[in-house]
Amino acid sequence: MSEDFIQGLFAERIGGKLFGKSQKIYKFEKIKRAKAEAKKQSPNTELLDFGVGEPDEMAFPPVVEALKLECAKPENRGYSDNGISELKDAAARYIEKVYGVAGIDSVKEIIHSIGSKPALAMLPDAFINPGDGVLMTVPGYPILATHTEWNGGRVVMLPLKEENNFLPDLDALTPADLKGIKLLYLNYPNNPTGATATPEFFEKVVAFAKKNNIIVVHDAAYAALSFESKPLSFLSVDGAKDVGVEIHSFSKAFNMTGWRLAFVAGNEKVVSAYGHVKDNYDSGQFIAIQKAGIYALDHPEITEKISEKYKRRLKLMVEALNSCGFSATMPKGSFYLYVGAPKSAKKTNAVFNSSEDVSEYLIKEAHISTVPWDDVGQYLRFSATFIAKNKDEEYRVIEEMKKRLKGLELVF
Repeated sequence: MSEDFIQGLFAERIGGKLFGKSQKIYKFEKIKRAKAEAKKQSPNTELLDFGVGEPDEMAFPPVVEALKLECAKPENRGYSDNGISELKDAAARYIEKVYGVAGIDSVKEIIHSIGSKPALAMLPDAFINPGDGVLMTVPGYPILATHTEWNGGRVVMLPLKEENNFLPDLDALTPADLKGIKLLYLNYPNNPTGATATPEFFEKVVAFAKKNNIIVVHDAAYAALSFESKPLSFLSVDGAKDVGVEIHSFSKAFNMTGWRLAFVAGNEKVVSAYGHVKDNYDSGQFIAIQKAGIYALDHPEITEKISEKYKRRLKLMVEALNSCGFSATMPKGSFYLYVGAPKSAKKTNAVFNSSEDVSEYLIKEAHISTVPWDDVGQYLRFSATFIAKNKDEEYRVIEEMKKRLKGLELVF
């Protein structure tokens, strides 16, 4: 037996015999390495990190206290399988109170998940056979697409363009594109663009899904972070429950990123199928975490306070970036700014061929970390989740960012 026989046994879906041997370095690894090198070269220079896509603060104290109380109860020690009924009931109350979505059956039309990511990963197992397809917005969160391909399916990309307000152009799809399509993935407010959907767009999506017999999967991870109006749910549109489901995360709305808790709501058959697959993957999230989640759902004012902070920060960031030559506009939701990347920098005569070039340059020359996106044009994503303990610190960080960016003399 060869000592390296394992190398020949990897599944083709993850690279087969070449698994672990690829020389390609993905952008997040490039960012990680660039940040490490910058810190090494200038250890006394503060790194301003606008690339982190998760809340900078802990869950609110009452939520933490609820966890402390519940984790000490012996009745919460066991498996929860597909979730406790109390969480499902709280989720139904929550989407009615916050989004105005009434009439959701908490028993048949809601199920918990150990975070949004596993739900997106498992749904293709319920619907995608070899040759089936999904419609996937790009740029975006790739998990649903990855698992579709692992199941032998195909992915049709829907580019999110600035001229379309970063909404997919469903009318541009051809019969060939739509052949065998079973799932449509949407995410609004959107990561990374910060764009929001409208009721009219969701109505169009419902009509499109019914016409083409397609299931809609709406990733509502940022939906509660709304700045100008009441948060919008896909399920609030007439007919939405007939064609799809919505995934709500506790991570962004309640600063509970590491707690791994979410729920899927909507079409009974889709929820049931997801639950069947899930039952073969996990035994449910720790009951004490679910009960702390119930406290969060029953106190949406927590999210209102979180949204106020992001709105304040984003306004400061828009002003600062525009003063440096960027074309930033205040988003209506999420905590992201998605801005066109510069073409060059006069200070060092640097010329950029991609947003990844820009991102690495900003880390090296200015100790500013962002996330680059080259999927549909060249853009940078700035996140309002940078570390700052109070308003004065927020202002200081953003002023320092502005000072450093101006010093680079960026050209657009």
